[in-house]
Amino acid sequence: MDELNPDALLAQASETTGLSDLGDDSWREGLERLTDALTDEAKLNELGEAIVTGELVGYLSDRLRLVAHRSAHPEIANVDVVPPIVIMGQARTGTTILHDILAQDPATRAPLTWEVDLPVPPPETATYDDDPRIAQVDATLAGIDLVLPGFRAMHPMGARLPQECVRITSSDFRSMIFPTQYRVPSYAQWLLHETDMRSAYRWHRCFLQHLQSRHPAQRWVLKSPGHIWCIDALLAEYPGALLVQTHRDPVRIIASLGSLVATLRSLASDYTSVREAASEYADYIIDGLDRSVDARENGTVGPERVVDVNFSAFMADPFATIRTVYERLGFELTDDAEARMRAFLAAHGQDEHSSHKYSFADTGLDEGALRERTRRYQDYFDVASEPLS
Repeated sequence: MDELNPDALLAQASETTGLSDLGDDSWREGLERLTDALTDEAKLNELGEAIVTGELVGYLSDRLRLVAHRSAHPEIANVDVVPPIVIMGQARTGTTILHDILAQDPATRAPLTWEVDLPVPPPETATYDDDPRIAQVDATLAGIDLVLPGFRAMHPMGARLPQECVRITSSDFRSMIFPTQYRVPSYAQWLLHETDMRSAYRWHRCFLQHLQSRHPAQRWVLKSPGHIWCIDALLAEYPGALLVQTHRDPVRIIASLGSLVATLRSLASDYTSVREAASEYADYIIDGLDRSVDARENGTVGPERVVDVNFSAFMADPFATIRTVYERLGFELTDDAEARMRAFLAAHGQDEHSSHKYSFADTGLDEGALRERTRRYQDYFDVASEPLS
């Protein structure tokens, strides 16, 4: 696949944008590792080759445009990013609905899907709610229903909904979004065990500075399962960050994520299965959970800066959890903010965020063996085992 050569991808992005400056070279190693894995391991079908080429050219184009805008407006770098609230629980633990709800507070700014997908020029306060890019992104997302029926029931998507940080760090080509979409185990190994993630968070800060330059943020609320594997790098870039870690039975997480990943990968490859995805992701998930325990035990994450959220308690009474988060982090939950949150939940509903159907039996994994491997995490955070279907 000559089109997956990094230089060929960059040439396409440069031709599309008329630009050539990508900033520092932090992006190159990740792109090289990723394209090698996509060529050798992903078993892409014809549609997959077209999709991944378009995506990678898109990420390079976004980086080119953002670097050019920043060069033309160097004052953007002088405005700091307020220490954010960062939701860092594993996937399928309620992070999406929690992020969506917290984003309803007028005092809080979340990176929305439309502005992450089409970040240049930066959003303007005057047109933030009716920017034409909103309709453009919603039209693109509507196409997902045609190629992956039912996927949006697994993971709600919309131009005005908050977006995950893995989409931001994609332009540095250090992101767990790639192993989620494609079978690229060698890239995942590099990402989780070999690379320095500090460059990804430096790029992340530049991205947020860009987004807030014409639509300021009183405080950011961010979310990504990817943060759990690189807490050190996150806190090195945002030393004042306040953390919210969501918790759920990890065996249920593995079963749910195995189903979701297999569904996503099926778009680009004819060779994917729940068993393969679950087996691969079980290793990633357990490693990430163990790292979160390490961070507590070695003092990287002190108790004063983190709130732990139990999935079942949150789903049973969302606003008891929301009030606890606000109280622990020292913020005021105003009547207006709570009303907006309740209106969002009434309009979207918890069912919209929890209608994914899956079965542990489909993973082919041994529950007992997984329980042994996750015991340390479950004991440390007092996470109960759930019945498995």
